[in-house]
Amino acid sequence: MEQLKYRSVFDIIGPVMVGPSSSHTAGAARIGKVIRSIFGEQPDSVDIYLYESFAKTYRGHGTDIALVGGLLGMDPDDEHLADSLKIAYEHGMEVYFIPKSEKAEHPNSVKMVLYKDGRTLSVTGKSIGGGNIQISELNGFKISLSMGTPTFITVHQDVPGMIAKVTNILSERGANIGTMTVTRESKGEKAIMIIEVDEPQPGICEQLKALDYMYTVNYFD
Repeated sequence: MEQLKYRSVFDIIGPVMVGPSSSHTAGAARIGKVIRSIFGEQPDSVDIYLYESFAKTYRGHGTDIALVGGLLGMDPDDEHLADSLKIAYEHGMEVYFIPKSEKAEHPNSVKMVLYKDGRTLSVTGKSIGGGNIQISELNGFKISLSMGTPTFITVHQDVPGMIAKVTNILSERGANIGTMTVTRESKGEKAIMIIEVDEPQPGICEQLKALDYMYTVNYFD
């Protein structure tokens, strides 16, 4: 008999969530929240490109409210998730949904382009089932970020030595880096680091936040 393999308990029982679908609602909310973390703040406006299954059913399955709720910092089980479009409007965030007809790498795919004060960020995410997600593109760079391992996402000023300072802190605390992605808007502007580590390291956040030129630090376990 073939032995079934599960990556987490969520592959069996599903996530705690508001909404009808773990892929279209819970996964979408997680994508939105991770993209908000990468951007570092609420955008003024966002273009949301929906592909395949997301494009066909985003209203009926609550994908629209979930993506926007995530951008507002909500978790999949947030009681205010159903009102996210209204809350976004009240907060002055303009949202444009753009269903696309072309094929994507995964049927539950979304690309968000965020704008604020001259800044632009492009991120593509996939909801792969059971509330699990992958981030596959960041500002045109192909990446593979599953959020299934402990992950730090930092936004900092692009100044010399920041990468070394961050990695030194991780090394001093015994954190082993599995993958690391670094990108920036332009020289001297805001830069982003996405760092996956082998073991949970929640206590490092405060040290990273205390660094000069560091804007935001988010940790996902």
